[in-house]
Amino acid sequence: MYNQFHAVRLDYEKCKGCTNCIKRCPMEAIRVHDGKAQITQERCIDCGECIRVCQNHAKIALTDTMERLSTYKYRIALPAPAFFGQFKNNENIEDILNSFFHLGFDDVFEVALAAEVVASIVHKYLTAYKGEKPVFSSACPAVLRLMQIKFPELLGQVVPILTPMEVAARMAKEEAQKRTGLSQKDIGAFFISPCPAKVTETKNPISTKQSAVDGVIGANLIYKDIVKYLAKNHHETSPRLNKATSSGIGWGYITGESKSIGYGTSLAVSGIHNVISLLEEVERGELKDVDFMELQACTGGCVGGPLNIQNLFVGRVRLRHLIEKQTNQTSFYTDKELSDIYEKGTFKSTELIQPRTIMMLDDDVSRALEKMERIDQITNNLPGLDCGACGSPSCRALAEDIVRELALETDCVIKLREKVKMLAEEILDLARIIPPSMSDTSPKKEK
Repeated sequence: MYNQFHAVRLDYEKCKGCTNCIKRCPMEAIRVHDGKAQITQERCIDCGECIRVCQNHAKIALTDTMERLSTYKYRIALPAPAFFGQFKNNENIEDILNSFFHLGFDDVFEVALAAEVVASIVHKYLTAYKGEKPVFSSACPAVLRLMQIKFPELLGQVVPILTPMEVAARMAKEEAQKRTGLSQKDIGAFFISPCPAKVTETKNPISTKQSAVDGVIGANLIYKDIVKYLAKNHHETSPRLNKATSSGIGWGYITGESKSIGYGTSLAVSGIHNVISLLEEVERGELKDVDFMELQACTGGCVGGPLNIQNLFVGRVRLRHLIEKQTNQTSFYTDKELSDIYEKGTFKSTELIQPRTIMMLDDDVSRALEKMERIDQITNNLPGLDCGACGSPSCRALAEDIVRELALETDCVIKLREKVKMLAEEILDLARIIPPSMSDTSPKKEK
């Protein structure tokens, strides 16, 4: 039985059964029955598209809260690069980082700094790589889960390097351990996330057995507290906290990762539906001349994440403004240190990314083939409008639900109308028939 954790959840009370979500879900993981949406967990990749399009705010992301910090003696904040784009242009990164100390954290480590380390490792990996192209980024967990289900044959081309979030947590904990003398279990690393997929990644890691991230706090949950702090305490003097350069901060939006890696021919695509379209091309044997592909589930990259506050275009402009300020900042790590990190192989994936089989029609192959034929027959018999009025995202999906005995053919309003019309005609025909007892054609009595 499928029992993995998912960060995307349904608020049953708020759901109005409007069907907006079923049309946008890239995995056809949502159905609407009895006036309420239902998320099929086996299909969900936690991309957050349903959160983005739900006007009733019935789709939510389950993240940690600030109360979880109390379970650790030493707490480290790991802000994502995209997080800095949520603030006004006159806020600088140093002030934003400093604010975490006043919200209950003991330390802060920029995920952007870890991104620079990952970029260096990936560059060296691509230089030595001799396999099938293109090579895919491992940074977006929603894209990896998509590939597990829809494009399993391409998983071998994913770069086997841990994500900047994971690398940041490990580096931050190692530094904290040396500085404080505390054990790993007493140190908590908390990622400040723009999306629900990162939450799921820490609970069910794809490329490693256990995540070093101890909690994920939504950017939307901590944003207001930081804004309040910045409004009262501006430009405090503190040790240098901002160590990341423009190269690492650029990972916050699409093309930033590719530019940071700086190897060969690269292609950057954002938006989960665009990603699917591109992967279909690769599956057909196209784009073999591309060395590296940066794929992001959210439109615009992480700056377009559903847990962010600002509009993705505003966030991107603000992030670029901050990057311009960082132009003259020198790299925190030397080339020698980065080479040593690569040689040690500390941040390589420890687990192969495995394909994910979802909702098999039947364990028996022959019966599964029979059911597939039935799905084709039912699909051909349906109107093909893909209107979603039945509660399924497409006519093909409805046919599949019918075969699985999760829906009826009359759930289709067109088929229901046809049946009602047929019944009405039958009733009308019956109404025209006069029973023999009332007919004047019955035998007459002789006088």
